[in-house]
Amino acid sequence: MLESEVFLEEMITLEGRGWDPPKCCCDCLSGPADHECLDCLGRHLRCAECIVEKHRENPLHRIKYWNGSYFEDRTLKTLGLRIQLGHRPGVLCMNPETSFNSDFTILDNRGIFSVTLDFCACGERAQSRTAQLLCARLFPATVENPRTAATFRVLETLEMLSYTSKVSVFEFYQALSRLTDNTKMNTPPDRYPQLLRMIREWRYLKLLKHAGCGHNPKGISAAQPGECAVLCPACPQPGKNMPQGWKRAPQEEAYLHSRFLAIDANFRLRRKDVSSDAVDPSLSKGLSYFVEELEYKKYLASSSTAPEPSTCSRHDAVNLASSKRNGGVAATGVGAVVCARHDFRLPNSVGDLQFGERYSNMDYLFYKSVQGTEVMQLFVSYDIACQWSIHLKKRMFTIDHTFDILDGHVNIKFLVPKFHLPAHVAACRTRYSFNFTKGVGRTDGEAPERGWSEVDPLAPSTKEMGPGSRRDTLDFHFGDSNWRKMTSLGLTLMRRLKIAASEMVDYVVAHRELEASLPNASLVAWRDQIEAWEEGRTLNNPFEVTTETPTQATARRELSEAEARDLEAGKDISLDENVSPSVLISVGMDLETEQRAVSVESSKLWDHSKDRQRTRLQLRTNALKRKIDGWFKILQLYIPPVALLCQKSQESESARNELPPHKIQLWLPSAIGKKATFSRHLAEIEWKLRIGQAYESLDALRNNLRIRSHLFKFKDRFIRGQAANTRARNSIDLIQARVDVSGEEYRAARSALVSLGGLLGKVGWQEKLPILADSDKREISEGEFGISDGKQKLSWIWKSLEVAGGKDDSLRDALRIEWCKSRARAARFTEEVELLMEEMRRVQRFLAWQEEFWKTKGSVEGWGEVSTMRAEGLVAYASRQAALRCALNIHFSNIWASSSTYASMMKSAAEAGIISADAAV
Repeated sequence: MLESEVFLEEMITLEGRGWDPPKCCCDCLSGPADHECLDCLGRHLRCAECIVEKHRENPLHRIKYWNGSYFEDRTLKTLGLRIQLGHRPGVLCMNPETSFNSDFTILDNRGIFSVTLDFCACGERAQSRTAQLLCARLFPATVENPRTAATFRVLETLEMLSYTSKVSVFEFYQALSRLTDNTKMNTPPDRYPQLLRMIREWRYLKLLKHAGCGHNPKGISAAQPGECAVLCPACPQPGKNMPQGWKRAPQEEAYLHSRFLAIDANFRLRRKDVSSDAVDPSLSKGLSYFVEELEYKKYLASSSTAPEPSTCSRHDAVNLASSKRNGGVAATGVGAVVCARHDFRLPNSVGDLQFGERYSNMDYLFYKSVQGTEVMQLFVSYDIACQWSIHLKKRMFTIDHTFDILDGHVNIKFLVPKFHLPAHVAACRTRYSFNFTKGVGRTDGEAPERGWSEVDPLAPSTKEMGPGSRRDTLDFHFGDSNWRKMTSLGLTLMRRLKIAASEMVDYVVAHRELEASLPNASLVAWRDQIEAWEEGRTLNNPFEVTTETPTQATARRELSEAEARDLEAGKDISLDENVSPSVLISVGMDLETEQRAVSVESSKLWDHSKDRQRTRLQLRTNALKRKIDGWFKILQLYIPPVALLCQKSQESESARNELPPHKIQLWLPSAIGKKATFSRHLAEIEWKLRIGQAYESLDALRNNLRIRSHLFKFKDRFIRGQAANTRARNSIDLIQARVDVSGEEYRAARSALVSLGGLLGKVGWQEKLPILADSDKREISEGEFGISDGKQKLSWIWKSLEVAGGKDDSLRDALRIEWCKSRARAARFTEEVELLMEEMRRVQRFLAWQEEFWKTKGSVEGWGEVSTMRAEGLVAYASRQAALRCALNIHFSNIWASSSTYASMMKSAAEAGIISADAAV
């Protein structure tokens, strides 16, 4: 027999009374055996009186009654069971008070139960109805004449389910309702609003309890802002987990005591414009992660919202998020500051965004996160740090005149997360790089992005909440996330250490091998240069290219300077007093570029294009036509055979008037070639300008490819919904158009160079400016379509970064930068190992501090009069928390027992030059 048959047979058998059903009750042996409990272990058929007596301590069990043919539902209430509060089970109250209408609703894991409940009014303990319910582990829905309560276990279940699977309260309540009745014929009374209120209050009270607020003689009102947040034990917490004399640590070890912060915004956590703070206030009110709302809004109302000019990229990702339609939305998202190495939410570090990612919002959250910090060094990561940090000190002064962290006594370094860095200009990609910054280890600054993935599933429910409910809900989830990360630090840090130590060996050995192949004199000079830059003694960034790529602007300046020297020497070859030869060729190339732009705009017209579009194109076409006509008149002065060339190509002036301006042939020297004779000097001028044009278009192509890649990643991660996807797609299409224009401009420049190179005898330039295929137009990390990963090759556009002239300088630059990057890789992995070892020690010190903290909370001295029961509860909870921290410390110590030996072994392997980590082990 198949096992499924066995299972099915037994499940069907349970629908009856089983094998050899008894005739009499198994307890009294006299009554009919016609009642069974589904929740008690085993099958015992009892009479009605015995099953009621048996369940005085389990009043929420489900009962079935055998009607002669099948089991039907019965409740203990209908069988006569009354729940008596205020006394031990089985003890009668001398003066019971029945609940309203003898009907009380209790929500439990097994369903929704209607019971008969009596409160104690005999005065034996003089407890309120609320206290009597709580003593029975029943959480009342209200404190005035409660008629509904939830068991502690159902609230614990709902809380844990919401944290782990992000189930909403509505979905959970629907499950309870269906467990009670899955036929819709006997639907239980609706207690969804009550459950919403109870779970919110439950979580809030648990928050206070876990933070030790219940052990404060002054009560909840004495709780300080951020006191209920779960702190990161691996980050520097002065007074809690720092070693003695940490402020006097040697300069080379100062980074071990640095604090790493990461700033980011999440635009999925929006909130509709429903309810208000007056109707739905927050319970925590700044006690954990969200900032206190009134103070926050007061600052925002007085702060400037004018955007600051950008000296970097347009930051389309940020602009894309900020430009979303905000109709009917009270909060467009949330901003947050987190621990950049462990992704812990910081106390008072989260706030609502009213309109995009404005500086004023992020400034305030940063201020609250670092307020009162005692660390000597901060690394701050933000995707627009290059712009945001420029006037930060001035903006901080408007928040708090006494804020002095930016005055120089704290060393602050602003960086851009690794994922976002490619979208920045070249200067930012070296100046704000984690990879090139001393003391950061392998921190990537992307911790907030990983953290958002945990709370993003809450967005569909939180967007419908009132302001207070939403802030509280997110606060509770942030707290649970921090706690889970804290209890996982043992395995997390050990796993990271093993990876970092193994990689450290490979990169240290690789760097040593690279140095062995380089001249010692260069190494000494480069080492002095990079150390000076790391220590702030120079602004010359050794990771940046010092040899300049040719540009049209540079070529035009050099040509104009040459013409000025000729004029001073009495040599003037200009045939027009306003247009010199270099100006003639420059204007011709500009007209060529404008022709391409008009051609692209013309291709976008269709039968149903608006009059406004057609008018704009026509005006632009007319202007281009006038420019070309004027330019042709000057061109014929310098190259008279142009008129003959136009006739041969059937492009007379009358025919040219009939052609669209963007299709008119511009007879530049590269287009004439060997068809006619002209001054070689004009060809030399165009050659220089075309070289600059080619390199400029390659730079533009690379920059646009970086931006396109970043926008694709941003869209995949953060954009949801048809409207938002359409707007994002439009932004990407705009960048794609720029990619295409840059590519066409390069091809035009190279085609001209091919023609000019034959005239002027130029050779060797093709190696640096190869043919550009469509498959070459891809980002540095993007593979070629149809080619497997193992056979992928880097597109040549990322290799062709040296200049046309000065080959030796370019080579030295390339070698220096490669050496600097190799040194940085080895240094970052070495730092990562040291940082992880220090973080392990900090976690152990933090847990030891917490253990002592809870031991001190175990005393009731200074409380005045306190009942014996409450005193015992205070001591018991504090002792349990202290024991938990002690157990966690021991658990982590066991996991990390071999960490120091392993790290030392890897360092020895690196010093010995053993590349394989396995060989070291």
